[in-house]
Amino acid sequence: MFALIHVSIALSSIAYTTFLFFRPVAQRFIAAYGLVAATLGSGVYLVISTHSNLLQSCMSGIAYLGIVSAGIYAARIKLAKERNNS
Repeated sequence: MFALIHVSIALSSIAYTTFLFFRPVAQRFIAAYGLVAATLGSGVYLVISTHSNLLQSCMSGIAYLGIVSAGIYAARIKLAKERNNS
């Protein structure tokens, strides 16, 4: 059951980061960071509680973190460009 919650948070984080890229607002970045933290926290809990393979879990986590971080970074750049043009 908790794995389903973890996956839901991760997918929500990716969807929210995509939304944030297309409509960047400074206050919305806090929610994006919160979703990333919740995903990483629930992932750590799952690894500890289920004694799953750490290497596989870490590789998946690094891939997720790389994708979401790139999206957040791109949204930050887009927001900065919009502020400079105003």
